[in-house]
Amino acid sequence: MDTILEIEELQTHFFTSAGTVKAVDGVSYNVAKGETVAVVGESGCGKSVTAMSILRLIPWPPGKIIGGQIRFDGQDLLSLSDKEIRDIRGRDIGMIFQEPMTSLNPVLTIGLQLTETMITHMDISEEDARKRAVELLGMVGISEPERRLEQYPHHLSGGMRQRVMIAMALSCEPKLIIADEPTTALDVTIQAQILELMKDLTRKLHVAMIIITHNLGVVARYSDHVNVMYAGKVIEKGSARDIYYNPRHPYTLALLKSVPRMDQPRQEKLDPVEGQPPDLSMLDAGCSFRPRCRFATERCANEFPPLEQVGEEHFTACWEKDNLEKAAS
Repeated sequence: MDTILEIEELQTHFFTSAGTVKAVDGVSYNVAKGETVAVVGESGCGKSVTAMSILRLIPWPPGKIIGGQIRFDGQDLLSLSDKEIRDIRGRDIGMIFQEPMTSLNPVLTIGLQLTETMITHMDISEEDARKRAVELLGMVGISEPERRLEQYPHHLSGGMRQRVMIAMALSCEPKLIIADEPTTALDVTIQAQILELMKDLTRKLHVAMIIITHNLGVVARYSDHVNVMYAGKVIEKGSARDIYYNPRHPYTLALLKSVPRMDQPRQEKLDPVEGQPPDLSMLDAGCSFRPRCRFATERCANEFPPLEQVGEEHFTACWEKDNLEKAAS
């Protein structure tokens, strides 16, 4: 498959009075055209900062992209001028932000917010933009789309606001959509509807998508490939099948064991991930997951393991990956 996005050794740091926070520390992964890639991990592991780095939305001060490469459709995004990157945002790369109530402007109508991006990037008239806005709202399953254009965000439910965000992300026919925790504020039935809608639309329109989530159920059903992040690094990546059926990093295994499963006895207790994520301003040379890991050895304290291939498309960063395979099986 043709690659639409390549991220190589991306480093995004925040320079604070408490020290340098290595929010993204050497992240590399690719996204192919029409593919859905998940980025998974606990809060604070660098998932959203990676996404904001792709769009060059890191605020300075205190944050800065200090190294690596981001190539989108053959262009080096880090070398573009501010105007050039603004032209790509919204037009070629759409973004669905985490909380639609804070992402939508409360004092502007839905119609104005939908048409503004199209008029800016697609060089079409206001009338044509409104027609397309009606089509988009219908496409994402919103009833009475013409009436909704005159409404404000507070008139809509959480699920409808999220559908408006999806319509905005699709409005300029982008090649890539980044969905940052797209279902966090929604109840489970609406979550399923939104995710089915996103998957269906990306298939029909052949749009690549990055889903940022901590919900492993989302990953299993909707993703082709998975990148597991911890403390600013990708510590395991592979196909969704590899990650679910053959996890080769203790953190991935711990995440999977902490999720309720329908095929387990009802009285079976969950196995939580012990401890807390590390302070990203105080990382040492060893593996960041070491203090919470049941497989940690002395070597884990002294050297950070590189990503090594353990399958056709499966990579993991763990010194104890072979012992982990025995334990998992």
